[in-house]
Amino acid sequence: MEIFLQPDAWVALLTLTFMEIVLGIDNIIFISIVAGKLPESQQKKARVGGLAVAMVMRVLLLLSITWIIGLTDPVLSLSGFELSWRDIILAAGGIFLLVKTTLEIHHKVEGKEDEEGSTNKKVSSFGYAILQIVALDLIFSFDSILTAVGLTDEILLMIIAVVISIIVMMVFAKAVGDFVNKHPTIQILALSFLILIGVMLIVEAAHYHVPKGYIYFSVFFSLAIEMLNMRYRKKNSTGAKA
Repeated sequence: MEIFLQPDAWVALLTLTFMEIVLGIDNIIFISIVAGKLPESQQKKARVGGLAVAMVMRVLLLLSITWIIGLTDPVLSLSGFELSWRDIILAAGGIFLLVKTTLEIHHKVEGKEDEEGSTNKKVSSFGYAILQIVALDLIFSFDSILTAVGLTDEILLMIIAVVISIIVMMVFAKAVGDFVNKHPTIQILALSFLILIGVMLIVEAAHYHVPKGYIYFSVFFSLAIEMLNMRYRKKNSTGAKA
C-alpha cells in the first residue's frame, strides 16, 4: 500500500478514474438504449448487469495485461498494411456500432415499434439485449485498457479506477437512460454519437489516431444546443396554453 503515500499515485488515480468515466459515456448510452427496449421490470437488471459485466471483463483484462499488450503485435499483412488483433477487434466493434445504430435510427424514424404481445418475445429480447451489451462491453474494454496502459504501469491503480468509474456509472445509468429514452431528439443525438464512436474505432483500426476530445466536445456542444431548443419549445408551449 506504499503506492498511496506517493502524490503522483493519487494524481494518476484521479486521471484514470476521470478518463474511465468519460470513455464510459458511450457505453452508458448504448446500454440505456438497448435496455429501454425491454419491459420496465427488466431494464434495471439489464443496466446493472451490463455494467457489472463490463467491470468484471476490464478487471480480468487488466490482470492479463501482458496478453493485452501482445494484441498490438501485427498478425496479418494486407498489401503491406499490417493488422494486429487490436485493430481487428476495434474494426469489428466499429462496424457493429455502425450497423446497430443505423438500424436503430431507421427504426425510430420509420416509427415501427416492437410488438409486445408475447412473453416469449420479451424473454428472448432480454437475452439478446444482454448479448449486445456484453459484445460492446468487450470492445470498449479493450479500448479503455489500452488507453489506461499509456497513463500508468500500476495495475492496482487501474483496477481501482475501473471499479470506481463503473460504480459511478451504475449510480447515474438510470437517470441517463430515463432522460435519453424520454426525449426522442436526445435519443437520435445519442445514436448519432454512437455512429461517431463507430467511425472512430474503424479509423483507429486503420492506424489513424483521432483525439477523442474532438468527438466528445462536438457531442456536448450539440447536447447543449438541444437543451436550449427543448427549453425554448417548453417555454413556447407554456405560453401558448396561457
